[in-house]
Amino acid sequence: MKTKNIMIVGVGGQGTLLTSRILGGITLDAGYDVKLSEVHGMAQRGGSVVTFVRYGDKVYEPIVEAGQADVLIAFERLEALRYAHFLKEDGVLIVNNQQIDPMPVVIGAAVYPENIVENLKKKYRVIDVDAISEAKKLGNTKVFNVIILGIAAQHMNFTKEEWLKVIENTVPPKTIDINKKAFEAGYHLLALS
Repeated sequence: MKTKNIMIVGVGGQGTLLTSRILGGITLDAGYDVKLSEVHGMAQRGGSVVTFVRYGDKVYEPIVEAGQADVLIAFERLEALRYAHFLKEDGVLIVNNQQIDPMPVVIGAAVYPENIVENLKKKYRVIDVDAISEAKKLGNTKVFNVIILGIAAQHMNFTKEEWLKVIENTVPPKTIDINKKAFEAGYHLLALS
């Protein structure tokens, strides 16, 4: 299998690392060679977090180059804008339509850009989702990242059952049920759009 490149971007505390661990787990379980790389930029202070997951028959390096991501998962709009150039021409960008003001915006030194998702749609194949609202319906906003993962799963060659198994083996035991429900919600949400 040709190497598949997945990139996950967000800000600290959004579950970017857990999402990459689930992705790494499903690709390992399927017998692929997998490389993961994480970049934390002041993550505990709301800074950017970027993870790369590359898998295939043989993967030689963990970093996804610009223009090479098959799937780019963005947990926040500005992070989608910041990293969209990593997407390959026929790739898909899944954006959680949430705004988290970075420090320059908070202190008034910069303005949060307007119409980010609309502008991204002019150049890229974008799936726009309000995963926070979907997570509220489940009673736990912390699982919005797994809802987005359910959407992303539609662009990878693993069964729903394989995803649910790796979620069960990766998330903390007391959160297994809610995370499975979140994945199912995202998985079926894409089917509706």
